[in-house]
Amino acid sequence: MSVGSSPVRFDALSKTHGTAIYPGDRQLDDALVAKIVFTGQPHARLVSLDISAAEAVPGVVTVITAADVPCNEYGLTKFDQPVFISPTDDDSVAVATNVSRWEADHLAMVVAESLDAANAGAVAILAEWEQLALVPDIDAALDDTVLVHPQDGTNRYTHLKIRHGDTDKGFADADVVVEHTYEVPYQEHAYLQPEAASAWIDESGRLTVEVAGQWTHEDQEQIAHALRLDLAQVRVIYPSIGGAFGGREDMSVQVVMAVAVQKLATLGVHRPVQTQWSREESIVGHHKRHRGRIHAKLGATSDGKITAVHAQVLLDAGAYNYTSNKVLGNAHLCVTGPYEIPNATVDSFAIYTTSPPGGAFRGFGGPQGAFVAEMQMNRMADVLGIDPVELRRRNQISDGSIGVTGAVYPAGVSLPQVIESCAERSGFDQPLDQGEPFSPFASLPANPAAVRRGRGFAAGLKNVGFSFGFPERCEAEIHLHGESDDTEPI
Repeated sequence: MSVGSSPVRFDALSKTHGTAIYPGDRQLDDALVAKIVFTGQPHARLVSLDISAAEAVPGVVTVITAADVPCNEYGLTKFDQPVFISPTDDDSVAVATNVSRWEADHLAMVVAESLDAANAGAVAILAEWEQLALVPDIDAALDDTVLVHPQDGTNRYTHLKIRHGDTDKGFADADVVVEHTYEVPYQEHAYLQPEAASAWIDESGRLTVEVAGQWTHEDQEQIAHALRLDLAQVRVIYPSIGGAFGGREDMSVQVVMAVAVQKLATLGVHRPVQTQWSREESIVGHHKRHRGRIHAKLGATSDGKITAVHAQVLLDAGAYNYTSNKVLGNAHLCVTGPYEIPNATVDSFAIYTTSPPGGAFRGFGGPQGAFVAEMQMNRMADVLGIDPVELRRRNQISDGSIGVTGAVYPAGVSLPQVIESCAERSGFDQPLDQGEPFSPFASLPANPAAVRRGRGFAAGLKNVGFSFGFPERCEAEIHLHGESDDTEPI
């Protein structure tokens, strides 16, 4: 393939013809069926767990619990989540393993000959719980009366800061100040393929998991860590994905499926295992776009030049960190917008609650920050009586601008051209046609005021690469499995 050519995407035909294999499509010979049992407890300590009745259900092969996990912890950027909740705490790992902090924490997995048998085994599991005080939202979490993870000493476990210029002086120099608190809600990914996986031990003796995800090597590392295996002993395969949008960056069924195959092997059962969540289980069991609260204050002179910004970002991380500390970083950097701001103070917090975890979702925190920045600019334009596009022109970043982190923007900043192009092509300075009179009900006469049309304008910036202090690089590792006398170049 030469540079400049237009190759056909390797999976284009299979997807357009409907022959692509997604995780839920896989049908393996002689496969067992696995049912993951959620705790159903948003905050409770597991006192006892009895799986004997489940093991006695006809067709049940085995029941997997925390006792089968060599290292009962995982987490992409912080080991703060148990693989399974256990009736006894494990001092060898970083997280208290006997507490369910979210109703979708995993209690057990039933492996059976059929889905009916697996479901019957699941309902036969008996668990006794000690209820703990809930921390349902940010307000309940802030005073640290109840700690979701006591080992951290606070629910506000990540704090990011921006200190740029003299914010107090910036607001003193402002002729107008706008201040508002914004609430941003959960958002569900709703990808077409619910969580599903197949697992087996391959011909080379490697523990193999076929699953839809976004970071194969992270999945491999998480499985190897929990099972105390070398990376070379674990293989992760991604078939067609079935949608992700950030929703598959974190673990769902990967680790527990690997644990199941490993236990079966110790029992002398060398059969593949398959599982698939229902849509309800998928919605309950994976992370969302973060809900949160952002308080923002913006100062400007009467001619529309920004003098200062102050913002506080509170993101509800939910029960476990997942990627919250990194998503927070993007919101933190984007909440001031793509503007020249001489003075800025920003404090951003990721906060544990006993709610569904927040995690990656299209934009990775950037949309929450951009929403607030642009709402503040529109409020300022309204107060000053300046056209929203013109206000952005007067404050837009360009080549050589200094950002609120002190970084200098390099050559190639296209925001001025983008603003002009969007304003021109949208006819932003032209009257907006309200269209034909409309009635939402056939029984009512059409009314020109029944539906009002509007035109909005917003700008934004987004990180390139992962950003926020991570080294940006690309690597390829090649393993050659040819014969020793091969002479053909690769």
